[in-house]
Amino acid sequence: MYLITITVNHDLTPEQHEKMFPVHTEWFKKHFAAGSFLMLGPFTDTNAHQGLIFAQTESREALQKILEEDCYYPDFATYEIREFAPKLISEKLPEFAGK
Repeated sequence: MYLITITVNHDLTPEQHEKMFPVHTEWFKKHFAAGSFLMLGPFTDTNAHQGLIFAQTESREALQKILEEDCYYPDFATYEIREFAPKLISEKLPEFAGK
C-alpha cells in the first residue's frame, strides 16, 4: 500500500487551477473506481492545494504510471510516495467519509 501526498505548486495561477482541477478530479475518480485509489481527500489544515491518497497497486512502477497520467504531473505538483503497511484498520473508518 502507498500513501501519496500531492502538493500543487503555489505559483499555479487561479486560471490554471480553474482549468486543471476538473481534469485532476476526473483522474482520481477514474483510479478510485478502478480500485487503485482506496481513500483520498484534501488536507483541511492548510491553505495550500494539497491532499493525500491511499493507493494499492501491483507495484511502485504501476503506481508511477498512474501518477504520470495526472494533469499536474510533472511540472505543476510534487508527489511524495511512501510505502505503508497498515497493522490495524478500524471498522468505523467509513463513518469518517466527508468529515
